[in-house]
Amino acid sequence: MEQKLALVLSGGGSRGALQVGALQAIYEHGFQPDLIVGVSVGSVNGAYLALNGFSHESLERMVTVWRNAIQYDLLPNNYLRIALRRMLGRGGGDPAARLREFIIAQGLTPDLTFAALQKPRLVVVSADLNAGKPVLHGLDEDENVLDSILLSTALPPWFMPIRKQNAYLVDGGMVSNLPIEPALRLGATHIVALDLMDSREWQEDRNGVTGFLDRLTYSVERRYTDLELALAKAQGVPTQYLGLSEGLHIPFWDFQHTDEMIAQGYEIAHRVLEDRQEWIPGS
Repeated sequence: MEQKLALVLSGGGSRGALQVGALQAIYEHGFQPDLIVGVSVGSVNGAYLALNGFSHESLERMVTVWRNAIQYDLLPNNYLRIALRRMLGRGGGDPAARLREFIIAQGLTPDLTFAALQKPRLVVVSADLNAGKPVLHGLDEDENVLDSILLSTALPPWFMPIRKQNAYLVDGGMVSNLPIEPALRLGATHIVALDLMDSREWQEDRNGVTGFLDRLTYSVERRYTDLELALAKAQGVPTQYLGLSEGLHIPFWDFQHTDEMIAQGYEIAHRVLEDRQEWIPGS
């Protein structure tokens, strides 16, 4: 059977910088993906690589992109105020417009379709809350890349859900924050999954409503991830899981620690892959 090597890129806001470092280590260890499946910020990183190729040069440029991201204020930290203004139907700053501007600045222009992307193949994941399942974008090569990324990153309250025909589309992380199952559906024979989920150790001061919501989000994401990893195992697809947020508890809206996170992502991926070098096909 022909091998199809897939990179699975999770959501995680500013922690997407961890993926940049991990991707550098993956490249150095000889991994050349045939497929990238990305959700939320993973869709942004994946689209950049699908447009520019998985090479040393494009990964170096990606570092610069992430260092410049702070200028766009992509996820303002006054999210409670944003949520309240949304509930009251009031205007204000539009993070979605800033995200769109940021994505376009990276060359992902409004006229770009999936047919124009080079190898690796890209598939972007959003979630349909009406159907309760992930939606895969890029199966149709004529589909618009920018529109698909904006659907995949539509995380309330910063970005509102989008109604499209009978669908109610939001950030794909709502139903599959580490989209291994879509990669399996697309025929992946080997998977490297880059997870940005915050595996924090809960502390006593994280109580009240905030602590509850943190625990709820973590529990749902952990459950989805465990099930998708179990599915890959059941189907006999070797999957290298890389949890990149190890010991690094930075809020997903904080873009002030890019270099620190790139370094950590690189170190974790390099350490794991050094021990599993023989696992990587073609290395």
